[in-house]
Amino acid sequence: MIDPRFVLIGAALSMVGSSWYAVLTVRGVVRPNRVSWFLWAAAPAIAFGAQVGDGVGLPAVTTLAVGLGPFVIFCASFANPSSYWRVSRFDLWCGVGAAVALLLWLVLDDPVLAVLTAVAADAIGGIPTVIKAWRRPDTERGFVYLFGTANGTLALLSLSAFDVAAVAFPLYLLLLGLTMCSIVSLRGRRFHAAADHSPDPSPTKRTCNAHPSSRPTRPHRPTRPLPHHGAPDRSVRARAENRR
Repeated sequence: MIDPRFVLIGAALSMVGSSWYAVLTVRGVVRPNRVSWFLWAAAPAIAFGAQVGDGVGLPAVTTLAVGLGPFVIFCASFANPSSYWRVSRFDLWCGVGAAVALLLWLVLDDPVLAVLTAVAADAIGGIPTVIKAWRRPDTERGFVYLFGTANGTLALLSLSAFDVAAVAFPLYLLLLGLTMCSIVSLRGRRFHAAADHSPDPSPTKRTCNAHPSSRPTRPHRPTRPLPHHGAPDRSVRARAENRR
């Protein structure tokens, strides 16, 4: 166990990573999925309230920071119309599933179950971003998830009692951060390598895009030589003799 005040350092790191990610979102460098980042803001808010109700203490600050950072990123996605990832039907279904998990907290009067449902909602809401990072790692940056991993690690190390209400969310943050960092790093290398070694355009495209002077010209048809003005054509002479 480390000094519980290290949790504040982890929360600060999480906010720094989220703030820089929000700046990159405004610039259009990254393209966050709004479904994931909205739910990543809502679920920790519920978990934070449950942890406060259960008297967890300083580790609840970690959960608060994890929810506040995504809320900033979610708001930043509206600043640049081209900086957000298009929401698909699958993303919306994930959002519905996460919303159902969040609604369960409203009917449950148990802090432990509330934390577990919040973790489940957060995980379901994160599926669209995990899939997006796998398919298009160039739209993500791993540092924000690395800071989240550090935040969860410090929260776990600062715990004095390892019960479900205190361990569930920091452990989930640790696993989520490691997963996203691995995907962005490994898949990003393969993605950029495939882009650098993409095949050249086809010969047809190269011919169409070539300079007009370098395009092949059509072969000229041989033209029949015109009769010389001084000598009449043989066909004309033959018709004249037949008339005689």
